[in-house]
Amino acid sequence: MSLPLSRTLLAVGATAALLATAAPAQAGPITVPPDKIVIELATVNGSGCREGTAQVAVAPDNTAFTVTYSEYLAQVGPGAPPTAFRKNCQLNLRVHVPNGFTYAIVQADYRGFGSLQRGATGQERAGYYFQGMPQTTQRTHSFTGPLDDNWQTTDKTEYADLVWAPCGEQRNFNINTELRVSAGTSAPGTTSFMAMDSTDASVNTLYHLAWQVCPTPRK
Repeated sequence: MSLPLSRTLLAVGATAALLATAAPAQAGPITVPPDKIVIELATVNGSGCREGTAQVAVAPDNTAFTVTYSEYLAQVGPGAPPTAFRKNCQLNLRVHVPNGFTYAIVQADYRGFGSLQRGATGQERAGYYFQGMPQTTQRTHSFTGPLDDNWQTTDKTEYADLVWAPCGEQRNFNINTELRVSAGTSAPGTTSFMAMDSTDASVNTLYHLAWQVCPTPRK
């Protein structure tokens, strides 16, 4: 179904603002590898990100990476399939880290557009983990209608609580996200949706990286 033109407001100025990648508020050692890092999409699964609809890009200064979606939309209302109220996406990323460095996610910024009728509700949920390691606690942000605007949520981790990629090992990085919409007490026959996609390839989600130098192995 066609979506309101107001969703295009999300795109205005988004690319320039996000690629600037201002440093997160957490304090800690400022160490960034000089060599360019590369992140590849190993696998993509989920009802909100069929193959070919998610892209990853690394910031030029190696301090963040972005994920862009093109079909990530949860909705309820006339014409919406019964399962459309919930969409999810799991990205498995292969991160090529320069020798001698390790990284962690210190902050994650999620952006999208929401159109919720009065009485309807929406949720954005996210968590991440390194392959073979426990998943971080999923963090949930809730929205209540009426809403017809861009939305943004931020998940921060204190520097002392960061989970670092194991040094000297290749562990893929997994990102799990979910959008959910409920009609609640909204008027029958109305449509509500939550989107985390882009109408013109502007960036919608941003993951800030913290870096550390790996300890030198003892001989």
